[in-house]
Amino acid sequence: MGSSFGKLFRISTFGESHGGGVGVIVDGCPPRLKIDIQEIQKDLDRRRPGQSKITTPRKELDQVEILSGILDSQTLGTPIAMFVRNKDQRPGDYGEMKNVFRPSHADGTYQLKYGIQASSGGGRASARETIGRVAAGSIAKQLLKKTNNTEIVAWVKRIHDIEADVNLSSIKIEDVEANIVRCPDQDIAKLMIKRIEEISIEGDSCGGVIECVVRNPPIGIGMPVFDKLEADLAKALISLPASKGFEIGSGFAGTFLKGSDHNDAFLPSDGNRLRTSTNNSGGIQGGISNGEPIILRVGFKPTATIRKDQQTINSEGKKVTLAAKGRHDPCVLPRAVPMVEAMVSIVLADHLLRHRGQCSLW
Repeated sequence: MGSSFGKLFRISTFGESHGGGVGVIVDGCPPRLKIDIQEIQKDLDRRRPGQSKITTPRKELDQVEILSGILDSQTLGTPIAMFVRNKDQRPGDYGEMKNVFRPSHADGTYQLKYGIQASSGGGRASARETIGRVAAGSIAKQLLKKTNNTEIVAWVKRIHDIEADVNLSSIKIEDVEANIVRCPDQDIAKLMIKRIEEISIEGDSCGGVIECVVRNPPIGIGMPVFDKLEADLAKALISLPASKGFEIGSGFAGTFLKGSDHNDAFLPSDGNRLRTSTNNSGGIQGGISNGEPIILRVGFKPTATIRKDQQTINSEGKKVTLAAKGRHDPCVLPRAVPMVEAMVSIVLADHLLRHRGQCSLW
């Protein structure tokens, strides 16, 4: 159903924002893969709330518990279950909003679909659900690193109308993690942080764009025609909370070019991979990776829950004024960086395993 993703490397997440905990089951991971548990925890630490002055003040350690599938830091080939307990849940913060539909949130549509909803913190619509994705993505990332020396780095490219222009070939994870907004341009990062703080003081929120590059991606992965690699990447990334747009390669900017300018000319190569003079395709052609870096961008809307009074309705359809409480990110992007990396990793790991089962024998 809707809580599972992937064909061979398949994940299923569970749990609500203010329930007992959240987690994930990873099925299909090959056996005898050496797993660094600390790497999983490190990725979860990058996602967790309360990590800086520009994120939600909710205090959670997000300590991962490995329940099955890994023994002595090696995968068994059986389902891997990982769990994180909610420690600082405060369902009482949402008492006044129990029957009120927050504008641009999932309250109204969940009520329409199911006739019931987890009113505390948005339930499954909360970004807390992504803990399972990030934990699973860390395993996928380690699989890709071992098999292809693949490196996946995402960063905040734009906050509101403040945008960074970074060199895709030289950006490093250390540059991204050097500041709390996760923008590798340290000067622009200061402006981004200031903007988030200003908007937060107003009781409002803002969105932006995350960019991601995949270096040394597996070559030849992707399945025509409905399982094109960029199609699965698009689905994975648009499934993230607050995501509203997806681009790969030149994206919408490519629509301003002529074919003669946009086409990626092939260069001499050893035959095991394709080399191109430009990379407007973003490393994927015909839905299949060509060996060039995969470059993509994801747009995130402003956080739906804000502290300003808003006009809305309750479950009876009556007009009410909402003064939202609770603890919310004024901007989701800094914490969404590891989420983007995780979903990209899961898609690539899934397609790598599918490719291994279908690639030519000759």
